[in-house]
Amino acid sequence: MPEPAVTEPAKIMTWADLGARPQPTPSVEVKWGEGDTDVADIWLPEGRGPHPVIVMVHGGCWQKSIADRTLMNPMADALRNQGWAVWNIEYRGVDEPGGGYPGTYLDVGAATDELFERAEAWNLDLSRVTGIGHSAGGHLVLWLAARAKLPESSPLRVSNPLRFRGVVVSGGLADLEASRPVTSPTCLDAVYDQLTGPPSPERPDPLSDTSPARLLPIGVPFISVNGSEDRIAPPLLGEALTRKAEAAGDRASLIVVSATGHVELVTPGTAAFGAEAEALASFVK
Repeated sequence: MPEPAVTEPAKIMTWADLGARPQPTPSVEVKWGEGDTDVADIWLPEGRGPHPVIVMVHGGCWQKSIADRTLMNPMADALRNQGWAVWNIEYRGVDEPGGGYPGTYLDVGAATDELFERAEAWNLDLSRVTGIGHSAGGHLVLWLAARAKLPESSPLRVSNPLRFRGVVVSGGLADLEASRPVTSPTCLDAVYDQLTGPPSPERPDPLSDTSPARLLPIGVPFISVNGSEDRIAPPLLGEALTRKAEAAGDRASLIVVSATGHVELVTPGTAAFGAEAEALASFVK
């Protein structure tokens, strides 16, 4: 009787695997402000447009010593080749002067709203803006989509934020309170107080303007994509956020990709990337 076949477990990608790939370059690097991190890259597709736009936010546990926007270059290039204009933004990490609360949030907000100034020159269609953020960037991109719900008293509130048609939360830590005990302690717990800011009489709950989960319903559909083997952002976080959003009245859904860790989520050619690209396209059909 033949021996049963042995199925080898799927190899989970590492950051070294992604780094070994060819590194594409953006169409233009844009310095939009005076700060060192007031910079973003535009990745423009072929053709005259008008182009649908993706606002892309990198992760790295909110710490620049871990990652910057170049981590997302392969994904930005692949989405550009699918016809998107990709606006890959930078921001101060909590480990940089002025980072954390409120600087990190002010940075991603200002970088996103800079598109109002650039749309005509690049023929961008700001009626078809979506967002994708990975890991810590998943928190920040969903926060961007929720800015219209910020409390009137918040120093982060602006009168006319760029509106999103939908958001993909890629292995995201979007619910800060739920993510803190689940993800790596060095990723969130170690920087939590810097990221959320101190309580004050005017702002007794530091999560009130920093955690998208406290701003539900945000009125913007979003899809959480999680890898089944992800130890940084396990699927239970995406599942819990989806349930919470649906209960609040938002359109939210979850995709769990099998045999997938954290790195595959930002790697073109993987099943996770395919699912995310389809999700982004679904928002602008």
